[in-house]
Amino acid sequence: MTTQNLRHPLPPFTSESAREKVRLAEDGWNGRDPAKVALAYTPDSVWRNRAEFPNGRQEIEDFLTRKWNKELDYRLIKELWAHSGNRIAVRYAYEYRDDSGNWFRAYGNENWEFDDNGYMASRHASINEQPIAEADRKFRWPLGRRPDDHPGLSDFGF
Repeated sequence: MTTQNLRHPLPPFTSESAREKVRLAEDGWNGRDPAKVALAYTPDSVWRNRAEFPNGRQEIEDFLTRKWNKELDYRLIKELWAHSGNRIAVRYAYEYRDDSGNWFRAYGNENWEFDDNGYMASRHASINEQPIAEADRKFRWPLGRRPDDHPGLSDFGF
């Protein structure tokens, strides 16, 4: 394995490197590029996401393509919950609108497991969602990466 095939930070995670891994994942998902995001996962990565169970990068890319074609103006915040060895637990919230202009906020938790090269080998997500009024939106930065000075989940009490 060459250095260019490593996806830093690598396990075992410290508090600092786990927070960095979580922020990198958030940034990737906020970029909404399914092909690029899928590269963060092992070729045989296993997911559980609501009622879908994508396996491998191509199914992950297909899943994300469908997701972001449906969930417009998507903005996500992730926060480290816990870590140990090659595992990280996160909590998150995201907001989006559908093609009819209805806004939603989803809350969830994810359990991640990484291989030795820093690629995510498994992702188990539990997600709840609720409709919100446009006026109740909290995630109002321009599409893309969340600004460093934007409040996080704990700041909102989520």
